[in-house]
Amino acid sequence: MVRTVEFTDTEFMIAQGARLLEDGKSFFVGWGIPQIVAILAQKLYVPNVIQLFEFGAIGPQSILPFVRGTMGGPQNTYRSLQWLNMNWAFSYSASGYMDYGMLGALQVDPFGNINSTYLGGTFDAPHRRFAGSGGGNQVASHCWRTIIVIKHEGRRFVPKVEFLTSPGYLTGPGARERAGLPAETGPYRVVTSKALFGFDKDSCEMTLLGVLRGITVEEVLEGMGFAPRIAHDLQEIAPPTEEELRLLREEIDPSRVVIRGEKMSAAL
Repeated sequence: MVRTVEFTDTEFMIAQGARLLEDGKSFFVGWGIPQIVAILAQKLYVPNVIQLFEFGAIGPQSILPFVRGTMGGPQNTYRSLQWLNMNWAFSYSASGYMDYGMLGALQVDPFGNINSTYLGGTFDAPHRRFAGSGGGNQVASHCWRTIIVIKHEGRRFVPKVEFLTSPGYLTGPGARERAGLPAETGPYRVVTSKALFGFDKDSCEMTLLGVLRGITVEEVLEGMGFAPRIAHDLQEIAPPTEEELRLLREEIDPSRVVIRGEKMSAAL
């Protein structure tokens, strides 16, 4: 008898993001879901990862449960190794000390450029304005590998972002370096609620690497504003484990403020 597990698309997105991190590495954490990804990863997979928050807290051990909208609060800065300021935080990434960065996004394009500023209209008169960059530009500009976490909705994957908040590979190979950004940095993975994308080494174009078990490639590509490359050895991504779900639901976000979302199921 095949066992299935039920979860939300947000829970899957957080779980697969947590599995990407390497232990002993440094990790520049963006606001919101990236924080929960970091907490889950540190609890289960990478106890020795060093987190850096843009306001200057280094190496915190977050107190649970997670409280939404309190990045600089005591919950998220407990037992920090250092607590400096934004200039110091950005100097660490600019100096090459940050192995990974993780950012959310409103829109992303084939080269991993991020829009988190506005949708529709113009910069001066947008239809909808959002939080904007914060420290996102510095994370995407200077971290060796940037992971983008985004809900899998076709309208979020566009041929060209409406506003360039944080740089990916800009217009393609060599464009980051021509813009003055460090060589061999840039977007590494795009984690969605259905799939995992990377970037082709030669063309810098987004490439589908894996899909959630039980979902087809056609379902992943449906509605996307561009056609990504597809890896030859496309992977099947396992759903959240029982322990990942237990931690998310019982310890990290018991109020389900963040992890709620579209209900899904998959075979274990």
